[in-house]
Amino acid sequence: MSSSEISLSAEPPIRQATGWRELWRKEDWWAVWLGLTLVLSAYLLFASGSGLPKWIAVTPAKWSHWPQVTQDYQANWLRYLAQFALWLGLFSLALSALGQRLRDFIPAFVFIYVLSMLIFTLGQWSEATHYNLEPPLVALALGLAISNLIGLPGWTEAGFRVEFYIKTGIVLLGATLPFTLIVWAGPVAILQASIVSLVTFLTIYWVGRRLGLEQKLAAVLGVGGSVCGVSAAIAVSGAVGARKQDAPTAISIVILWAIVMIVVLPFAARLLHLSAGVGGAWIGTSEFADAAGLAAAEAYGRMAGVVPGISGTADQATFAFTLMKVVGRDVWIGIWAFVLALIATTYWERETTGARPPAAQIWWRFPKFVLGFLAASLLITALTRDYSLSEYNQQVVPNLVGPLKNLRTWAFIFCFLSIGLTTRFRELARGGLRPFLAFTAGVAVNVVLGYWLSAHVFDEHWQAIAR
Repeated sequence: MSSSEISLSAEPPIRQATGWRELWRKEDWWAVWLGLTLVLSAYLLFASGSGLPKWIAVTPAKWSHWPQVTQDYQANWLRYLAQFALWLGLFSLALSALGQRLRDFIPAFVFIYVLSMLIFTLGQWSEATHYNLEPPLVALALGLAISNLIGLPGWTEAGFRVEFYIKTGIVLLGATLPFTLIVWAGPVAILQASIVSLVTFLTIYWVGRRLGLEQKLAAVLGVGGSVCGVSAAIAVSGAVGARKQDAPTAISIVILWAIVMIVVLPFAARLLHLSAGVGGAWIGTSEFADAAGLAAAEAYGRMAGVVPGISGTADQATFAFTLMKVVGRDVWIGIWAFVLALIATTYWERETTGARPPAAQIWWRFPKFVLGFLAASLLITALTRDYSLSEYNQQVVPNLVGPLKNLRTWAFIFCFLSIGLTTRFRELARGGLRPFLAFTAGVAVNVVLGYWLSAHVFDEHWQAIAR
């Protein structure tokens, strides 16, 4: 994943494809196509004067008393139904092409959407910010509770498309992040991410080897902790020819620490009175999953201007996180996969094979949804370039960017709910103590180094983000 972020329960298998076929047979590309379709369609409707983007991107209204909730549902039931049909149609088209049976997915997605709507409604409660009840966090907590205390029937699992939801959401996120900001902040994000990626990987790998872990497992753990968690672990596991159990071991530890960091990082940033931009950058440097990090960054962003001592805006936290995690760290997936594949085939497996990995492997492993994120940002920036700042804020934000942001939030809730519903705490303990200790050493270095870089070395840069 980049993202985040799948859970221990395996998602239904997806056909693998190479060459041109991967454009319509690979999940990453379908996330790009769906995200860009929504962005372009929203713009065309916006340019025609239609209010459909805002109408269909409905979210529960703010409320303080329960009768207000029922009134909102009664007034907007057709909008919710249309939005559900939109999501179901898009996901069904993609998953059908990827080989999943729609008769399994459709009823499962009905369950996901209805539960997500209730979670979103809770997040709109007037006291939700006070209790830190951000919809994605509530979705994760509720999913974990259901999964580990109650359980669900097997037919619901077909809807838990964790990576697909988060990748689609990140492409939509690009439409809300001006490309000019990426150009300005991207080099710093890549530099900071490169420092963290190298130091964290070397720490985990060295500690793992000292604890007696096999080289390939230590490498999978190292990349899982230094880049973006689950996707990196899966990519590198295949690149180095790791044992079948190595990737699940790394995934379980990544998920555990990602969940912990959702709570710890915003709380620590609040105690340290970091600005929204600095806090978002620290979270982007230190989290291990795109989905979990976005939830933490958005939770911290909601505190800006509300909690004393936290300056900035919610967008600054989200933008800083995205630049650090998606633009900075996620691009290292392909780099690490290629470098470690080269090391594995040249040195670790010297006695069994002399073959070198093709240079194209760095492209095969690259997270394609990052390209969709950049394309969405560039597309909206180019299409709205003729608007003045006041026109942009008065017309574009409420009628185009705002609806896309709402759809992004829905995708994130689908993702977090799916993570919670497919994570079993009893499975997290199966990997053993030594891999956990090696990864935890990297966590300690990652958090401290990330704080130092975000709050001291590049603090002025992150404080000025999106101003």
